[in-house]
Amino acid sequence: MGDTPGILWSHPQLAAAVAGEDWGAVFRAYRKLTGLSQTKLGERVGLVQPDVSDIERGNRRVTSTEVRQRIVDGLGVPAALNSHMRQRHSPEAPVSGLALPGIAPDEDLLVRVTSVVDTSRRVDAPTLDWLDRLLAEHRRAEDEIGSRPLVEVMRQQLRTVVDLYAGARGPLADRVVRLAAEHAQFLAWMAQDQDDAATALAWYDRSHEWALEAGDANMAATTLNMKAHMAWSRGRGTRCVKLAEASRWSAPGTSLGVQGMATQMAARGHALNGEADDAHRLLDEAQDIITRASAHPEDEPVWMYFYGETWFTLQRGMAAMHLHDWQSAVDHLTAGLDALPDDYRRDKTWYRTCLAHALAASGESARAAAVAMASVPDASDIGRPHSWNELHTTAAVLMRRGAKEGRQLATLLKDHD
Repeated sequence: MGDTPGILWSHPQLAAAVAGEDWGAVFRAYRKLTGLSQTKLGERVGLVQPDVSDIERGNRRVTSTEVRQRIVDGLGVPAALNSHMRQRHSPEAPVSGLALPGIAPDEDLLVRVTSVVDTSRRVDAPTLDWLDRLLAEHRRAEDEIGSRPLVEVMRQQLRTVVDLYAGARGPLADRVVRLAAEHAQFLAWMAQDQDDAATALAWYDRSHEWALEAGDANMAATTLNMKAHMAWSRGRGTRCVKLAEASRWSAPGTSLGVQGMATQMAARGHALNGEADDAHRLLDEAQDIITRASAHPEDEPVWMYFYGETWFTLQRGMAAMHLHDWQSAVDHLTAGLDALPDDYRRDKTWYRTCLAHALAASGESARAAAVAMASVPDASDIGRPHSWNELHTTAAVLMRRGAKEGRQLATLLKDHD
């Protein structure tokens, strides 16, 4: 990749890190794509290895204009990306305004759900039953069409749920709050799917608070599991482990499925850190929990519908990737994908791109390219940014190995940008 700077800097993760001036993320992504060590990268930008390590881990911030320019020059950041930074740091640049409203929680939602609002709406169990079913249908639809088309629909649906609170009494009031927590969790997941971490965290916090108010241990634990998943997706293995552990001890009495999810999330955090023994121990523990949970699916919350042996097989494949056990990753991902129904289009796209990455890393260049290229249309349609990033990573791995298929894949990705 060092000889193909245009393709290198077209990688969405790297470009986004530069745009956000997250230099730790820039260093991590650049080294992942080029195979450079921290020492070699430091030589390019005029930093010693401990400084590179501190920046990558977030222990040191880059505030000096001179250091920033050394990084830009040393890594060959393209002018198109660099121009945004020059404008941001120009003394004549206007002060940035507040962000426009996005998909984050409205400020008044918490007040509205915990305060009496004048309303004549009647709340009854059949209405809440219908909203439960509607949410379940939207979750299933998101599996197939992705999150983008559903965000505004779900925001409006949550507002409807919140408006019912004032007219609810007794158990119905608790049920409304529980339903609001489920909607907020789904909105958080969709923001996470779009790689909007700040919005996702805001919704997870709101969902967690409402789940506690409603006495819903399963949802309270699930929000922590999903925060662990976010930490994992951003390469923060220790935080992933800590949040997964918090899910287990802070919400006792959760279902076996929710417990199993927490256990496998902790395993993935350990795998991300290269801690193979802990990862395999927890994966075996999670496997046992899943087996017991599968015997009583009626005891699981409705949002755990996807959780089972197939899904867990795929998670074993992901853990194997982190541990660089490429053949095990290929075997588990292949088996899981073969068993995953076609109506899980978004997940199939993601795991196929991971399989392509594992195949490339294991030296099966032709098969990796075939899987990756077949995934491009779906990754472009509903798999951005995560599946899309994984395809760019696969192209980088192939090119680093000198495989001609790497440039072919990179060209195809560029054509779809």
